[in-house]
Amino acid sequence: MAKLELSETAKRVLAARYLIKDVAGTPTETPESLFLRVAQHVAAAEYQFSNDDDETTAYRVADHISEYYELMTRLDFLPNSPTLMNAGRPLGQLSGCFVLPVGDSVGEIFDAVRQAALIHQSGGGTGFSFSRLRSAGSLVKSTGGKASGPLSFIKVFDAATEAIKQGGTRRGANLGLLRVDHPDILDFIQAKAVDGVLSNFNLSVGVTDAFMQAGEKNDVLWPLIDPHTNKAVGTIPARQLFDAIVDRAHATGEPGVVFLDAINLANPLPNQPIESTNPCGEQPLLPYESCNLGSINLAHMYDAENNEIDYDRLEDVVTLAVRFLDDVITINKYPLPIIAETTLANRKIGLGVMGLADLLIKLGVPYDSDNGVSLTGEVMKFINGTAHRASKHLTIARGCFPNWKESTHAIEARMPMRNATVTTVAPTGTLSMIAGCSGGIEPIFALAYEKHVLDQDLEYIHPDFERWVMRADLLPGERKAILNHVREGGSCQGCELIPAEVQRLFKTASEIDPMRHVEMQAVVQRHVDNAVSKTINLPHDATHDNVASVIMQAWRSGCKGLTVYRDGSRSGQVLTAGTTEAQAPEVVKIVDHKDTSAVAQARLDGVICEIKKPTRRPRPWVTRGETYKTNTGCGSLYVTINHDDQGPLEVFTSMGKSGGCAASNAEAVARLVSLALQFGVPLADVRRQLVGIRCSKVVWHDTIQQLSCADALGQVMVKYDQGAKKDSDEAAVADAARMAEADGDEFVCPDCGAVSRHEGGCLTCDVCGWSKCS
Repeated sequence: MAKLELSETAKRVLAARYLIKDVAGTPTETPESLFLRVAQHVAAAEYQFSNDDDETTAYRVADHISEYYELMTRLDFLPNSPTLMNAGRPLGQLSGCFVLPVGDSVGEIFDAVRQAALIHQSGGGTGFSFSRLRSAGSLVKSTGGKASGPLSFIKVFDAATEAIKQGGTRRGANLGLLRVDHPDILDFIQAKAVDGVLSNFNLSVGVTDAFMQAGEKNDVLWPLIDPHTNKAVGTIPARQLFDAIVDRAHATGEPGVVFLDAINLANPLPNQPIESTNPCGEQPLLPYESCNLGSINLAHMYDAENNEIDYDRLEDVVTLAVRFLDDVITINKYPLPIIAETTLANRKIGLGVMGLADLLIKLGVPYDSDNGVSLTGEVMKFINGTAHRASKHLTIARGCFPNWKESTHAIEARMPMRNATVTTVAPTGTLSMIAGCSGGIEPIFALAYEKHVLDQDLEYIHPDFERWVMRADLLPGERKAILNHVREGGSCQGCELIPAEVQRLFKTASEIDPMRHVEMQAVVQRHVDNAVSKTINLPHDATHDNVASVIMQAWRSGCKGLTVYRDGSRSGQVLTAGTTEAQAPEVVKIVDHKDTSAVAQARLDGVICEIKKPTRRPRPWVTRGETYKTNTGCGSLYVTINHDDQGPLEVFTSMGKSGGCAASNAEAVARLVSLALQFGVPLADVRRQLVGIRCSKVVWHDTIQQLSCADALGQVMVKYDQGAKKDSDEAAVADAARMAEADGDEFVCPDCGAVSRHEGGCLTCDVCGWSKCS
C-alpha cells in the first residue's frame, strides 16, 4: 500500500472540506479512510458488469478497490470534489457539473430554478443558456404584456443560488451564457459592471464564427435575432459589439467568450446542438447532461533517473482513471431522473491533468518556450490516445454508450467507445492543493509565500526552485540573498545572482506573454475531446487592443472558449461619467452618494450624475460598541467599534504593549475610518480598502490569515458586520466577504482571509482550498 504523504496545506484542506465530521465539526475519518471510502464505493460499480459467480466477482471488486485506493493515495489521480465528498455517503451525488435548459415560458424558467437548487444542494455546479428567452420589452401574446428579458430572470437564478449551500461545503456556481445575436446582448455584457451584481454567476457570450469574422471589420452590421420569432429585430455594428465585449473583459475579466461553432464542430452528437457549458467553460454539455471529472498529477509522471517523462506509468494511470470515471457514471445518484437518463445515454467523462508546470520545470523546459508548448502537445496527445483506447477496451465487457449509433463515432465508422467524450482540462483548485502540485495547465502562480498555521511559521518555496538554490554553486550569503528576493515578491525575476536560464524556467503566470498563454491553451485543446479551462493573464497596463488580439488569436487557434484576467482589474467598478461640454447629455440626475447602483445605471444611460454631498453625522452623547482582540505581526491588536442607531460610527485601536510606528499607524487608520463612517461611507466599502493589504509580517488568528495590521483591522470589520447581520441573510454576508477586493487585483477568501488567485475562471485560495467555482 502506498504511503499517503500530504503537505500541511493539503491536510488543512481535507479537514475543512472533505473529511466526514461529527455534529461538533470534528473529523471522524482520516485522509486514508476518505480515499478508502471513495475506492470502495466506486469499485462497487463492477458488480453491474459481471457474469461470474459471486465469489469471483468479489475478488475482482477487491482488486479494483486496491487499485483505486493506490491511485488516489499516491496522489497520481484525484476525482472531482463531489466524488471525494459524497462517495460512500447517503447523498451519493458524484458529478461536478450540469447544464440545464431554460425555456421561454414562466413555467419552464422556474422549473429550471427548482432543478438548479436541487443540483446545488447535491454539490454540483450548473450552466445555462438564456438565449431562448425573448428580449426585454417584446410582446407576450398570452397576457398582452411585455417580456422582462433574460437579465431579470438571471437575477432570479442568482438569488436562488444565494439561498442554497451545496452539501454544507460547496456554494452553487453558475455559468450564464447569451448568444451574441440576442437583442439584449449589450445589457448582458454590462450586467456585472456594478460590484456585487450576479456574484454567483460567471457570464460568457456565445459567439459564432460569423460574428468573429464580422468583428474584424469596421463596416459590417450584425443582426440581432428575436429568439421567439427567429427574425431580425435590429442591427448593430459588429465591431462596436465586439469592442463592448473587449471593454468589459479588459475592465473586469467578464464576460468570457464561448466559441459555439468550435464546440459543435466537435460535438459527438451533431443532431443535438450544444448551447452552454459548465461554470468554468471546460465542459460543453447537452441540456440535462452531467459530467464527472478527474485529473492526473503530471508532476508524478517524471522519471528523475533518466530526466524524462515516464510514459509507461502515465499509460497505466490514464487507463485506470478512465475505468474509475466510467464506474462513477454507473454508481452515481443523479439529482433528477432526466439527468440520469441523459448522462447514461452518452456517458461523458472528463479526464484532465494538473501539475503541468511542475513537470516542465523538472524537465528543465520553460513553460513559455517553443519546446514547452510542443512537449505539452505531445503529452496531451499521448493522454488523449491512451484514454480513447481505454474507453474502447471497456466496450468489450460493458458495451458502447447507448447513443453510439447517432454519434460521429458511428457515422465515421470509428471503433465503438464506452464514453461519448473522454478528456477535459478543468481548473483543479483544491485538488492540486491536496496533490501538492501546480493547478491544471496553468503556470506556477508564485515561487514563495509565508503563512502561520497552528502557532507555526510555515514558509512555502517551490521545491524545485529551492532544490536549485541548494545545489547551485553559491556562497551562503548569495543563497540567502536569492531566497530573500523570492520571499519578498514571489518571483525570481530581476535577481542578478540567478542565471538567465533559471529565471526563464521559473517564470510565474503574470510574467508570461499573453499570446504564449493562448498558444498553450490551443495546443492542449487540439488533443482534448471537450474543452480547456485556463486563465489568459495580462499585465495591468494591457490595452483594449491587447485583449482584442488575445480573443481573436484564441478563436483563430481553435480554442473553444476564453477567460482573460488583467492584473489590477476589479470584480466590479462604479464610475461617474466625465464628458466634454460638446458631448454632455442634457439630462442631469441628482444621486445620493450611497446609491452606487443608481450611479452606475446613470453612467450606462449616458446621464451626468450630480452627487449629493454628504454631511458629517454628529456623535451622540452615548455610543455602544464591542472590542475585539486579534493577532498581527506587530503584536496583539485591540479594536473597538462603536455604533449609534444609524450604524457603526467610530473605531478605536490599541496595539497591546507595542508602541512606535505600529501603534501610531493603527491609530491613524482608525481615525480616518471613523471620519469615513461619520460621512456615510458604508463599513463594507471601508473594509474592502483594508482587507488584503500586505506586509512582510503575516500571521494567523484562529483560521484567518492576517496579512498586515490594516488587513487585521479589515478582518475585524468583517466579523463585526457578520455579527450585526447574523439575523439577516447570512449567505449574502459570506458572499460579500468572499468577493471583497484586496489591493486592486486580488480577492479575499471568505473562509480564511487569505488572498485568492484567478485560475481557469475561478477564484481559488491556496491556503484553505476555498474556490468560487468548485
